[in-house]
Amino acid sequence: MYEKTVNVINRAGVHARPAALLVQTAKDFPCEIFLERDDDRINGKSIMGIITLGAAYGMQIKIIADGPDEEKAVEALARHFETKFEEE
Repeated sequence: MYEKTVNVINRAGVHARPAALLVQTAKDFPCEIFLERDDDRINGKSIMGIITLGAAYGMQIKIIADGPDEEKAVEALARHFETKFEEE
């Protein structure tokens, strides 16, 4: 299991477009992927799950992966957060 905590630094938070980008990236990896905020843990390959997570500007999200290529998966998803989903 590999995990990393990231900050939501884009002003609009994780809305439909960033959620779709996360799911598209997550589906490239064979491992299980989860996003966690507070006590809520959702499937990182579910667009509806990501949207309902309600990840707004300034929040911390934990990316967790378990299985083959888990570290690569987490780092690929973290890059989207670090680049503000290329929106700004």
